[in-house]
Amino acid sequence: MRNAFAQEIFDLAASDERVVLLMGDIGNRLFDKYRAQFPDRFFNCGVAEANMVSVAAGLASEGMRPVCYTITPFLTYRSLEQIRVDVCYHQVPVILVGTGSGLSYASLGATHHSCEDIGMLRLLPGMTVLCPADALETKSCLAAALGHPGPVYIRIGKKGEPAIHSERPLVQIGHAFPLRSGEKICLLGTGVMTHVALAAADLVSVREGFSPSVVSFHTVKPLDEDFLAQTFATFDLVVTIEEHSILGGLGGSVAEWAARQQGLRARLMALGTADEFLHETSTLKSARRHFGLTPERIADRIDDSFH
Repeated sequence: MRNAFAQEIFDLAASDERVVLLMGDIGNRLFDKYRAQFPDRFFNCGVAEANMVSVAAGLASEGMRPVCYTITPFLTYRSLEQIRVDVCYHQVPVILVGTGSGLSYASLGATHHSCEDIGMLRLLPGMTVLCPADALETKSCLAAALGHPGPVYIRIGKKGEPAIHSERPLVQIGHAFPLRSGEKICLLGTGVMTHVALAAADLVSVREGFSPSVVSFHTVKPLDEDFLAQTFATFDLVVTIEEHSILGGLGGSVAEWAARQQGLRARLMALGTADEFLHETSTLKSARRHFGLTPERIADRIDDSFH
């Protein structure tokens, strides 16, 4: 996903002179081509992420379209005040791109995990939150963010994520993207867990004899409320799947929406990381097993709930 981001930001900068890339002292080789082609629109802000966000807000207020890129927990947790006050309060079009989100950096421990960032940033007035599922969705989300008039947070993985799409999808902010039609159960995947949702759907199909529907819910804020209304009216069980805390992420967003509705048919199951720190270093696969975010464990939870 980060390679896709690097290529897309280069292409966007080539066609729009307002695009400026700011980074927090990572990805030097990743952006060699960008830096060589657009040296006046590239800034390595160092290990000073809060300052980077404030610089971006200033550039945006002068008509530029800045994109901040660094490791997710350092971009979000360390810079929350600047994102809230300098970016969201003034509603300037800054794009924040966090790489290695969720449990991607499991081998570096909890300091590098980011399982609360969606919940934090979606609370900020005017902030849009995008979680692309694969490299092609990453490109489309970045292009859509550039055309958006306000702040946007894009949460991506690191590298090697399975492809979901065979061709670049048309991403519209606030509109879910159906991946597979089905019945009885609808799985709403977001971000890097979307391919896990597809694998879990395959297991449920074998066990239950019918195929669940699967959707890429790449926009966590604003929610596609029309799609949710149709989904809850059509299916018996709706399952949100995310590499984020069960508090505050996509599951929390959908639950908040559901609490405001009347007479919903479907039940909601929200799957994500537990409300705890993972006090060990591990592989990504091991971290997902710990939190029950594997296709097998997800299918087990669905089987138990559905019967």
